[in-house]
This record gives sequence, structure tokens and C-alpha cells, in this order.
Amino acid sequence: METENKELIKEILEWVYCIIIAIVLALIVRYYVGTPTVVQMESMKPTFEQGDRLILNRLPVTFKKDFKRGEVITFEAPSSEYKSLAQANQNDPVAKYEYKPKNIFKKFTYYVLDIGKKSYIKRVIGLPGEHIQIENGNVYIDGALLDETYLQDGVKTTSEIFTDITVPEGYIFVMGDNRTGSMDSRQFGCIPKSKIESKVCLRFWPFNRFGTDW
Repeated sequence: METENKELIKEILEWVYCIIIAIVLALIVRYYVGTPTVVQMESMKPTFEQGDRLILNRLPVTFKKDFKRGEVITFEAPSSEYKSLAQANQNDPVAKYEYKPKNIFKKFTYYVLDIGKKSYIKRVIGLPGEHIQIENGNVYIDGALLDETYLQDGVKTTSEIFTDITVPEGYIFVMGDNRTGSMDSRQFGCIPKSKIESKVCLRFWPFNRFGTDW
């Protein structure tokens, strides 16, 4: 009887070890390699619709790669937006991040498990050091008109907060393709590269829109 109990305990422990290893490996892959997600908002219409299933590639963040204009990324949502032009510092047009987890457990649940964290999906528009101007319904980069073929015909880009800024080093300027229904760098400022979570690399659902062309 004692031998049987020992064997049972040994088998249970083996299963526990296997489960723990599987969970650890899954978390490592999710945080450092990639993970699936579901589009929750309409800020990237018509490129991405609510309910679209995407694969997020975290390797560019893991290996600290630079992002290119036109790429679609996800990042931690800023704490707040600027409500008026008077609130915003045009010489320091950066997003505010006020929440900072205070212990290891909270950091783990917030940054690894994404519990309590909100993320946005947007397109990279301006890169560090570039001069961004929004006027007459268009976007200009260093004085040159930005050709935005991913927007629907007739879409105009407007902004009441950040309209003429230089992107600080270590930051990027992002916007949603649904310019009239997107909360983005026009309202909350440029995003620090350290807050970027992933690059969108594949849409796998719905099947009739499967692919990487956006």
C-alpha cells in the first residue's frame, strides 16, 4: 500500500512539473515571440474590423529592432489624452504614462499577463527626428506629402492638438486608419518605443481576408 501511494505521489508530481513547464514555456513564447489577439475597436477600419483575429510578432521588440513607417503595431495605451491645445506642450509632444506597477507580482500580471493593461493598435506614421505637419486634410513628413494608400478615398486627416511637431528621439508618431474614429498621437502625443508591444504580422480570421497586405 505504501509503495502504491509513493508511485501515485510521484506520478502526480510529474504531471505538476509538466504543467508548470508548459505554462512557463507558453508565457515565454507569448511575451518574447508572438501571440494571437482579437481586434476590439474600430480605430483601424477599414484595414482591420472588430472581430478580426491577428497574430502579433513580438520579436522586433525582443531584439530591439527599429519600426518602419506604415507598419501596424500594438502598444500600451497612454494614461490620458490632452483635452485642449493649451494643455499640450508642442515642444515636448509625448504621451503620458502615469501608472507604474510597484512590485514584482504587479509587474508580472500587468506586463506579462496583460491583466489591467489596455493596448492600442495603430499605424506608424512619424519616426524619431521627423517633422510632422497635419494641414488641409493631409499629413506631411519633413515637408513632403505622405502618400497614404491604405486610407479610404476621401478621408481627411485633422487634428486640434498636435498639428506641427517634431518627433522626439526614442518616440514614434502613430495614427489609426479610421481618422475620424481613432484616439492616437494627434490627441495623446508620441509613443515611447519602450511602450511598443508588437508588430501585427498576420490576419488569420476571417478566412476571406487572410493575409499580410495592409
